[in-house]
Amino acid sequence: MKQVRLSTFIISFVKHSKTKIMKSFFAVLFVFVVSTVSGQVIASKTVSPDPDKKVQVVEVSCGKCKLGLPGKTCDMAVRIDDKAYYVDGASIDDFGDAHAHNGFCNAIRKAEVQGEVVEKRFKLTYIKLLPDVKNK
Repeated sequence: MKQVRLSTFIISFVKHSKTKIMKSFFAVLFVFVVSTVSGQVIASKTVSPDPDKKVQVVEVSCGKCKLGLPGKTCDMAVRIDDKAYYVDGASIDDFGDAHAHNGFCNAIRKAEVQGEVVEKRFKLTYIKLLPDVKNK
């Protein structure tokens, strides 16, 4: 009799433990998916700007989709004084999903940047996305 009760208890315990593990797994999976698909966030590529260099406020977006630059892939670009440049030093995916509703392929964002134009490309040393201001 004790043998049957013990085996029943063990089977019940294992089934209950699997349920807890699965619930935990799906909770972690849900958090991961939500954080991955959330689009751009206010982020900074480096901790702080170089105090000896000028900080500029520029437009940042996908060079191909929004800024009219030639190319076959979606890559980060900046527009400075009405001229667009592809960026070296940051990726379009560093700030979330580029194809989200407010992603770089669907929206033009403002950012504080430091860097310089070298051979028709913007060499980025600092970037901080500014809050997305909605037109009301």
